[in-house]
Amino acid sequence: MGACGSCNTCGDSLARGCANSSVFNWLEGISMHDKNKETAVEVRFKQDRKEFYINPDNIFLKKGDVVAVEGSPGHDIGVVSLTGELVMLQMKRRKVNFKKEKPKKIYRIAKPSDVTKWEKAIALEKDTLEKAKILVKEHNLEMKLSNVEYQGDNTKATFYYTAEKRVDFRELIKSLSKKFMIRVEMRQIGARQEAAKLGGIGSCGRELCCSTWMSEFPSVSTSAARYQQLSINPQKISGQCGRLKCCLNFELDGYLDALSHFPKTKTILKTKKDKAKFLKMDIFKKKLWYSYLADPFSAIELTLDSAKTIIKLNEEGKNPDKLEDFVLEEKIKVKDFENVVGQDNISRFDNKNKKKKKAKRKFKNKRHKKQ
Repeated sequence: MGACGSCNTCGDSLARGCANSSVFNWLEGISMHDKNKETAVEVRFKQDRKEFYINPDNIFLKKGDVVAVEGSPGHDIGVVSLTGELVMLQMKRRKVNFKKEKPKKIYRIAKPSDVTKWEKAIALEKDTLEKAKILVKEHNLEMKLSNVEYQGDNTKATFYYTAEKRVDFRELIKSLSKKFMIRVEMRQIGARQEAAKLGGIGSCGRELCCSTWMSEFPSVSTSAARYQQLSINPQKISGQCGRLKCCLNFELDGYLDALSHFPKTKTILKTKKDKAKFLKMDIFKKKLWYSYLADPFSAIELTLDSAKTIIKLNEEGKNPDKLEDFVLEEKIKVKDFENVVGQDNISRFDNKNKKKKKAKRKFKNKRHKKQ
């Protein structure tokens, strides 16, 4: 199988929703294990689902190879997404232990007949999902089917659903098995996983991170928004899944590092004029605003260094006269208008217009005198 063209890393070009979520193998080509020992391989299936398998026959595999692996029951078809020593690190991070649970095996590199059967199974998924949703309505179940995935040998289908309460879908499974003549597995997923499987465009105008490159979904709290000086507006900080946006965690470490250099917001600045409390801050410009307790509507702008100086003086038992003494007056430089051709004065034609008007007046006056 060839690469998909968009990422040139996967062999999954059969409309399986290439997620481009492969991990960069920075240990590729470095062998640190016993060659006679069975090695583990990471295999990716539809969209973001990944599992680990052992390679008992030591088949030479590389990233992007389409392989036939052990299913439950039967066999499945997937794409190799990671090989080498980094697989062991990934297993350790995800707490996968082959000693406690029996590992599944990689049978072989997929044959043309395996791929043909896989393609036929993929083609059934859309129609199966639509018919399954009708069956859910007929059984009056409070659940939402979001996706379906056929096993590579076309003997089993996994239905992904979301539900707020516990659902008794035993009768539904019987109906699905009877209608599609396959083994049925129901798997509940969260709102974030549902958004990842459905995909879409985020508020930033780009494709959702969860459906392109994210493979794990760490928890996001409202404190992440507070640290970044964002308003706690559910409509602005929530994603399409209805949960807090995953991107709130992306720059959080940078904000926390910057905030470590700022004084605590509860710190009171003491001056001879009055005490001042914290109002707000600008992390990027390194500025803080304080207001006097007696005048809560006052907003005095201080630099980070000035605020630290006042706090240090207070710790030494000294109180400055007032905060205004530490305010730096910025000189605003007014630049003349400059257009693309380098002309630096927008009123450069005014004098010419005045001359033309004067010339017209003189001409009119001469004509009146002659008449």
